[in-house]
Amino acid sequence: MSSHYIETLPYERDSAALVRRLHGLAGFVFLDSGLGEDSNARFDILSALPVASVPDTQDCYAKVQDLLTQFAPDTPLPAQIAQLPFVGGAIGYLGYDNCARVGIYTWAIVVDHAQKCTTLFVLAANTNQRLQQIQQCLAGELTPLPPFSLDTSFESNFTRAQYEQAFSRIQDYIHAGDCYQVNLAQRFQTSFSGSPLTAYLALRESIHCPFAGFMSTPHTAVLSFSPERFLQIRGGNVLTQPIKGTRPRAQDPDQDQALAQALVNSPKDRAENLMIVDLLRNDLGTLCATGSVKVDRLFELHSFTNVHHLISSISARLEAPNTALDLLKNCFPGGSITGAPKKRAMEIIAELEPDSREVYCGSLFYVGFDGNADSNIMIRTLHCVRNTISCWGGGGIVADSDCAQEYQECFDKINNIINRL
Repeated sequence: MSSHYIETLPYERDSAALVRRLHGLAGFVFLDSGLGEDSNARFDILSALPVASVPDTQDCYAKVQDLLTQFAPDTPLPAQIAQLPFVGGAIGYLGYDNCARVGIYTWAIVVDHAQKCTTLFVLAANTNQRLQQIQQCLAGELTPLPPFSLDTSFESNFTRAQYEQAFSRIQDYIHAGDCYQVNLAQRFQTSFSGSPLTAYLALRESIHCPFAGFMSTPHTAVLSFSPERFLQIRGGNVLTQPIKGTRPRAQDPDQDQALAQALVNSPKDRAENLMIVDLLRNDLGTLCATGSVKVDRLFELHSFTNVHHLISSISARLEAPNTALDLLKNCFPGGSITGAPKKRAMEIIAELEPDSREVYCGSLFYVGFDGNADSNIMIRTLHCVRNTISCWGGGGIVADSDCAQEYQECFDKINNIINRL
């Protein structure tokens, strides 16, 4: 059997040129750290040409686990590959409404923004065939991408009055004791022409998010500018970092600082965040070692291009024989975008939101042959299906929420994206 192939490529801070060279390969995926500007983001991962795929299946977790076992390398990985965050394995997305698209990838380019190095590896199976296709793309000329344009402005699937009615209904459920928090989202939609990749590369020049990514098929594309990590698993150590609590950014520095401070000091936002922390502690506790679930940081302020957020960090130890996919299935979808308790909140969402969430609030993720994994929650995400493009914005509603503020928060979260297209 041929050996694994490793090559060090020239490092570039911006992986856009690599994206443009490789995007024509079937099954292209790009997990994007947003230029490595956030302390939580260090690596860009690019791959294509999956050896197997799992499209739109109800039981994708078991099927992906079977494929990981089937295609796992049967020779040891050299240290230069083994120390990478992704060593080959599954990359794909899980949609909120059970849609999924996952591939098994046996090569990748990993860009390490901390060490300023770029590594190409190809695992032993089919090394020569894969390598020839990859190197041809890397050596090719950069050609212009097709343009992208919206046909009309985005329109919400809620009128203001309809949103107010849904908000009032959630308040009734909360006061009746049905739930404590419900995430209510608006979908914004229009038609477009041109290349979704052109739109993604243009947006990422000014929107730097630590858990961004791009995936496409001939008729669909996912463009995610997510600031939120869902689950990371490294050697059995688990980390989740829910976002709950938002304020818009302001151009005036003093006003911007005042908005950030108001968020940090807000009892409502801190209580809302704590509800989700408790929910995630329970989700992790069912598959992680007893006593290992710990809240490491609460209510940390993180400032992104268009909003300030409160982010908490929870760690745990995954207990054997549970796998990363077991944990992903057990915790999905993330509590920060459903509410508490999760099951009842999801029932209320299904009742009150007029359309399917599709990929929104799902997860873009990888699970490696080594059992390590990382994933986002697909907020700030555009979904292209043929010539229709959708984007969602939502917020957690609790007993003391203000309807006008919650309605505006939907726009604060996505204006930075849809106004730049």
